[in-house]
Amino acid sequence: MVIIDSVRFYRPFWLCMRVLVPTFFKESSRPIQLYVAVLHVLVTLWFPLHLLLHLLLHPSPAELLKNLTMSLTCVACSLKHVAHLYHLPEIVEIESLIGQLDTFISSELEHRYYQDHVKCHAKRFTRCLYISFGMVYAVFLFGAFVQIINGNLELIYPAYFPFDLERNRCLAAVALGYQIFSILVEGLQGLGNDTYTPLTLCLLGGHLHLWSIRMAQLGFLEDETASNHQRLLEYIEQHKLLVRFHYLVAQTISQVQLVQLGGCGATLCIIVSYVLFFVGDTISLVYYLVFFGVVCVQLFPSCYFASEVAEEVERLPYAIFSSRWYDQSREHRFDLLVFTQMAMGSRGRVIKAGGLIELNLNAFFATLKMAYSLFAVVVRVKGI
Repeated sequence: MVIIDSVRFYRPFWLCMRVLVPTFFKESSRPIQLYVAVLHVLVTLWFPLHLLLHLLLHPSPAELLKNLTMSLTCVACSLKHVAHLYHLPEIVEIESLIGQLDTFISSELEHRYYQDHVKCHAKRFTRCLYISFGMVYAVFLFGAFVQIINGNLELIYPAYFPFDLERNRCLAAVALGYQIFSILVEGLQGLGNDTYTPLTLCLLGGHLHLWSIRMAQLGFLEDETASNHQRLLEYIEQHKLLVRFHYLVAQTISQVQLVQLGGCGATLCIIVSYVLFFVGDTISLVYYLVFFGVVCVQLFPSCYFASEVAEEVERLPYAIFSSRWYDQSREHRFDLLVFTQMAMGSRGRVIKAGGLIELNLNAFFATLKMAYSLFAVVVRVKGI
């Protein structure tokens, strides 16, 4: 049998965290602490703030929409990053639970399901995410490079700076370099943000299904009733790990997904409005089209895998009933009855964004409808 190691899918996430918050990994020297503080003040705090402050200067409609496409994205990215930093200890515990659950995969049927579904979906999602991020930042860097080569030191996104950029080219170059650097760092934050939630939900749904496979086979593969009862007790302990896993996931992604739903809906609307009304050059058009796709990639996998988790939770009592319980010992049947009642009591548990919105495919389509409604308002105001 192939050795199962689901934790390896988190390596890009932890690589981003090592760059952004090395102090979490016991690297607490004074230069490292200063690096983390400066990075988060300049990028996590000031970058979205300096974009939003520009809105107070009454910009033109084109500048307003161009500013909003990035400012809303950066505000959402910073908020999600802060939420992840707050929950890093819980994320470490989740990784430990995943490692333990991996060791319980034993039968050929379980290995085949893991390879064909869990591993396949995780690889497909992460590959799609990395490609989309690579594309949008390749187009962004190409556009910035062309702008610099042409000697154009205008800001990539309209923003507020406490000095006059038109009179001092050195300060204009510093401001442009700051925006390019900040967008690249925000990319690392976004990659970490958008990797964690869908990947964790995918693994949670996969392990719930794998437990159901084991439970449904109980009594059909062994002849000794005593060993079946012992296995039932083992499966109950595994179920406790899954319940803890589900609880921690709901805690760590709640605030993140609330920001994600609201931010993605508004950003999609603004991107479409800006492209329709103001984008004229090919590079900008390609950039914003890729940007639109990346925003959808950020949102859809989380909702899809959350729907899978909800379905697997609903199926747990059926998996228990599918086992060969009817010819087991009285003690076995009694423990199974109590356990089934407990499992049915947890069927109503759902993962909610901010404790308000149930996270599933309905939330994804509701977000698209919200984006369309906002776009309709913009079109009506524009008079088209």
